[in-house]
Amino acid sequence: MANILILYYSRYGATAEMARQIARGVEEVAGMQAILRTVPPVSPVCEATEPAVPDSGAPYVSTTDLESCDGLILGSPTRFGNMAAPLKHFIDSTSPLWLTGALIGKPAAVFTSSSSLHGGQETTLLSMMLPLLHHGMLIAGLPYSQTELLHTTTGGTPYGPSHLAGVDSKLPLSDDEKQLCQAMGKRVASIARKLASSD
Repeated sequence: MANILILYYSRYGATAEMARQIARGVEEVAGMQAILRTVPPVSPVCEATEPAVPDSGAPYVSTTDLESCDGLILGSPTRFGNMAAPLKHFIDSTSPLWLTGALIGKPAAVFTSSSSLHGGQETTLLSMMLPLLHHGMLIAGLPYSQTELLHTTTGGTPYGPSHLAGVDSKLPLSDDEKQLCQAMGKRVASIARKLASSD
């Protein structure tokens, strides 16, 4: 069983729900399993100290999770057009994997959520792609054969799934957003399976 790591940070729950929808898409592909992981929050003063296992939700990620995955889907809420600090903090610790080339050639994708429709979703998605490119990963977007991209009035971009959470961050995922999340999971899992079969 090959696995796709879905690594995300979620403050109010929307990004976590997107991760669960993406996991559904991953597991539609025969022989593929979704592994959900998160990162602990950080403090503006110093690194936050968190228990080894969070009280609820996905476990915290380790570099071993990254090293052993067959594909990676990275998610973060939008923070001023960029990924959230806790996710960036973890990614900045992955230099040992870069040195060994552990992620080279693996498929990857990104997803995000913001409180407003024009709140920097696309720049956030692009910001998450940059370290993945440095790791030598193969970036997968969403093609326009996903017709939800053509008529969505909520989230959704060709760079990756996105969600409009609303000013109070309480809007549920729309049907289009759910479909695009599932399509992204299925796409990355399918690519990973094809790559594995060609080895």
